[in-house]
Amino acid sequence: MSIAETHVSRAPSLLNRSLKRYGRILPAFLFLGVFFVLPVSLLLGLSFLNPDGELSLQHYYRLWDKPVYMKVLGITLKTAGWTTAFCILGGYPIAYLLATVAKTTRARLTILVLMPFWTSFLVRTFAWIVLLGRKGAINNFLMDIGMIDQPIKMIFNFTGVMIGMSHALMPLAVLTMLSVMEGIDKNLSKAGSTMGARGGQTFWRIYFPLSVPGIAAGGMLVFITSLGFFITPALLGGARDTMIVQTIIFQIKEILNWGFAGAIGVLLMVAVLIIFFVYDKLLGLSTLSGGEAKQAGSLKQNPIGYVGAQVGGLITRALGTLFEWIGVAFDMIVPRRADKRRKGSGRIAIWTVGLLMMGFLALPALFVIPVSFTEAGFLSWPPKGFSLQWYQALVETPVWINAAVRSFTVAILASSLGMLLGVPAAFMLARSSFSGKGAVFAFLVSPIIIPNIFIAVGLFFFYAKIGLVGTTIGLVLGHTVLAIPYVVITVLAVVKGYDQNLDMAAATLGANRRQTLSRVTLPLIRSGMVAAFMFAFVISFDELTIALFVTGGELTTLPKQMWDDALLRVSPSLAAVATLLLLFMSAFILISEVMKRRAAKLG
Repeated sequence: MSIAETHVSRAPSLLNRSLKRYGRILPAFLFLGVFFVLPVSLLLGLSFLNPDGELSLQHYYRLWDKPVYMKVLGITLKTAGWTTAFCILGGYPIAYLLATVAKTTRARLTILVLMPFWTSFLVRTFAWIVLLGRKGAINNFLMDIGMIDQPIKMIFNFTGVMIGMSHALMPLAVLTMLSVMEGIDKNLSKAGSTMGARGGQTFWRIYFPLSVPGIAAGGMLVFITSLGFFITPALLGGARDTMIVQTIIFQIKEILNWGFAGAIGVLLMVAVLIIFFVYDKLLGLSTLSGGEAKQAGSLKQNPIGYVGAQVGGLITRALGTLFEWIGVAFDMIVPRRADKRRKGSGRIAIWTVGLLMMGFLALPALFVIPVSFTEAGFLSWPPKGFSLQWYQALVETPVWINAAVRSFTVAILASSLGMLLGVPAAFMLARSSFSGKGAVFAFLVSPIIIPNIFIAVGLFFFYAKIGLVGTTIGLVLGHTVLAIPYVVITVLAVVKGYDQNLDMAAATLGANRRQTLSRVTLPLIRSGMVAAFMFAFVISFDELTIALFVTGGELTTLPKQMWDDALLRVSPSLAAVATLLLLFMSAFILISEVMKRRAAKLG
């Protein structure tokens, strides 16, 4: 056989081996390559073209000449920074409480934490309008008890934006920090106590440093997600609270200046990349997926990480010393023999703060329900009278019914397709070792990191070329891009905790791979699969950004219809829709929890 023939015969076998090894992850890669990377690249590429289609930097010169865009970027970074700070400060006590209670109690309390996450962004925003408005529940309450003489302005300003965004993103920070805190060995704090350290010293010098990777990961995820927000700032903020995403939307929808919108997008992307670079030097990107923080290294090898580690250590030591002094002063008042009583009071304080923050997360959406039955023609508190007119108006308006049916259909199809693509990829990441594994994971979850506006506008530009604008299939494909990361992360976490010895036992009994997967593996991780599908469904059902662009005005989803009505007139009909949506999502979560528990029992 000739050398050429040998190479030809080896090529198919090499291809077969590659397909066999990477076949499970290839469909997800190809899908994201076509419907994520390509559209975003096309959009950003327009920023380097002038109106005549020639290479030019005129859009970037305009960014440099007009300080207003740098100012908007500064407002966006400031808003994201404060949101991150509030989410970490408010979410840390919740995560600490959840990490230190029994598993059954944790499961019940987690439902309260997740309530905002499962509730529509628009529902939450309308809830805060009801609560914070001039005639809202909070102002009325403060005036009734005599604390104020006239209403306080709490919305259509930075305060309203902070409250709304912190409420929306705090669950993300809590869950990220909790995943790290659950892995902290409780015996370490007990060992510190046996060596004479007080509670404050033990916390700041032992527990808190071990929880820093969770704080950093949660803060980074909240910060990046905040950069892509526009619903909450648009409805609760003022002209001085304009986010950069609102500017991009204006350039595309009002002026049709795609190139300049792409340039603004590149500006935001550069800012995001710089932030990720600094984060990677400080702790390492692996912490975003629950990994351990990397070592800071020496000053020459990693100056950013080294300085960050030194400053962080100095702060924790100072806090430990401060609480030691407080403990000494406290000993002068309360005898040492009252340690148990003192620990009990500390635990009560943790529960009090944790439950207050959970109330902040869970209660606001409930205020929308009474308003939906008002007789008045505007949102106010308390609601006037009792009427079903707003529900009747919804039933008699086909556009609302069609939007609800379309949202449900798209969510079912997108979550199903996300499962088909994401589950095999998650299995491969959990059970296979190959070069570039971290980069593969980063690519699969990158749609979470990239602001949704880039994906939405990029898909619109891409769909315009292939005729998918204004189609249901276009919506399904766009929502699937957002669903895949949540499926991968959820299933990956479940599979990592699965005992593979069960699969090996099935193999020794004669079961092949397919039989082992269908009869052993999948039944045992069924609850995790249900959770992954639930995540994907909720993300799709509540998605607005993609719907704003790819529907093309020819069809609408429920979030888009709510958004359009909110821009025209915030009426009680929106409260009625929000109430029905809240009830639907609550029923969906309840059914999912029942299915997960049944699956766990069967497993």
